[in-house]
Parts: sequence; C-alpha cells; structure tokens
Amino acid sequence: MAKPLICIGELVHASIPATGRMMRKLADSGPGAYTTDSEPLDYIKNLIESQAADGADYIAVNLDAFGESDPRTAVRMMSDYVELVRRWGRDVPICIDSSNDEVLETALVDWYESGGRVRPPLLNSVKVHTVDRILALKRRFEFSFVGLLVGDASSAGPGGSHSVEQLISLARRIFSAAVETYGFRAGEIFFDSTVFPLAIDMPMEPGVPGYTYRAFETIKAIRTDPAFEGVHFTMGVSNCARDLPARKVGVSRAYVAKAMEYGLDSVIANPAHHFGEREPDPELVRLVGAYAKMNGSTERLNEAMALMGEFCRKSRP
Repeated sequence: MAKPLICIGELVHASIPATGRMMRKLADSGPGAYTTDSEPLDYIKNLIESQAADGADYIAVNLDAFGESDPRTAVRMMSDYVELVRRWGRDVPICIDSSNDEVLETALVDWYESGGRVRPPLLNSVKVHTVDRILALKRRFEFSFVGLLVGDASSAGPGGSHSVEQLISLARRIFSAAVETYGFRAGEIFFDSTVFPLAIDMPMEPGVPGYTYRAFETIKAIRTDPAFEGVHFTMGVSNCARDLPARKVGVSRAYVAKAMEYGLDSVIANPAHHFGEREPDPELVRLVGAYAKMNGSTERLNEAMALMGEFCRKSRP
C-alpha cells in the first residue's frame, strides 16, 4: 500500500539546537571537514541515513542560520551538504531549503553537476516575487518546488494577514507562471499555506478567522478547484505545536490527520513519526478541529479556547 503522505525530512536544519551545534563544529573543523571522519560528521551522516531508512521522500537541508551575517557562507556550505546527501541519502533526493535564492540556484547546479545519476530535487521555496528568477532554472534542470503562499507586499486581509481569497490568488499567480511560462507539471508544484502555532492562534480583532482556519480552507479551495488538479500541499507541521506544554508529537499527528481531511498530501517533518500512518488521539483531533473551524465567530473562538485551556490543564506536571 502506498504511503498516504509525501515526507520531506526536516532534521538537517541549522535552527535545530543540537544539529546546529554539530554543524558549527563541522564548519569549524578546517580543511577536509566534510570528508574526514569526526563526531560532527558522523552526527550529520546519521541524520541523513536514518531519514532515508525511515522512508523520507526528500531530505531537506537548511543552512540559513549560517548566512545571517554573511549570506555567502550558507551558499558555500550548501555545496558540501549537497554532496553529503548524495553520498549517504540512499538515492533520496535533496530538498534545498533556503530563503536565499542564491543558495537555491547554486545548490541545484551542484546537485546535477557533481557527477552520477540523481533524482530531481525539491526547492523550498518560491514566492510570487521570486518566480521568474527560480523557475527559469527549469530550462536547465528538472526539479519540483514549494510555492510559499506569502505576498510581496503588506497584506490587506483580516487581522493583518492574508485572507483565504488572497492566498488562493497567490497560488494562481505561482501556478500560472510555473505551468504556462516555465513548463512545470502540476505534480511538480507543492503549495505551502504555512502553519501557525495553535498556542497563539487567537485573533486580536472581532470577526477575524484564525490562521489555522485560513490555512486549511485554502488547501480545501485549491484541492477542489479543477484548474489546480494534480498539485501537492505541504506544511512544516511541527510549528503547530510550538509553545505547547506537552504532547507536541501527538498534537502534530492530530494536526496532520485533520489537514489531510482538507487535502494535505505532504509534510515537512521527522519521517520517524510516520505522520498519516498512525492513528491520532481523538481528543487532540478535536482540539485541532476546533481551530480549523475558527471562522471569526465568537462561538468558534470560545470553543477553541476552552479546549486549549483543558489541554493545558491536563498537561501540567
């Protein structure tokens, strides 16, 4: 039986504290650091191999934390990590994950030009204002991409965020450019309507829908629109449980289960959790479901806040 979700392994990410420390030690090890056995290199090797063994469809690498003071540092380092994924990824393609377009471009070239046969990678992410720069690379290389549904200008949506209609409009712009101008197939496009932490998903203005509601309704609207047939939807699901006092994996599992009802078919996650394959706790599904229905009415807001309060009380040591 096929897996219910495409899994983009998230563990080789410099913002994860333990991983970031090992990445830093590796970067500071001098010449030969990425080819000579060492504790930090073994650590990265294990992250890559274990995610491949656990069924990851892509192995994401994010080094943006190293480029904060000098963006070129992340560009140079990504070339080394591309080679590590090729070496230890068991033919699982890389997901080049960066907010720096130069990192995306350089790593894509490295993936294909470092020798041998490779499977097309995934680039995360493309936005409406980077469409032409990144998607034009399709003329040279095969790849899929994540279309991040964020705007290139201040949002005029409710509560200072994008409305469902605005998010769909962003998706249309990305999809149109990808398919009509650059020759992408629908199945090479992954839309990300973004995950907002449930713990702080509480609108500050009356009548404003919650972030989770908007994210899920956007997935449903695109999934049911024939014009978008074949596209994928992905989310960095661990963000949903940020700042919660306990049961973060359980909440994330419930979040995925509920999002799948709306059309989610991919996750950016730890593949060892096998989201979508194991049954979630019904109480946690009910909690997430309340946020998914938080459409701006006082009744829906009160229901979600009551369930979150109950969850936090039960989670106290």
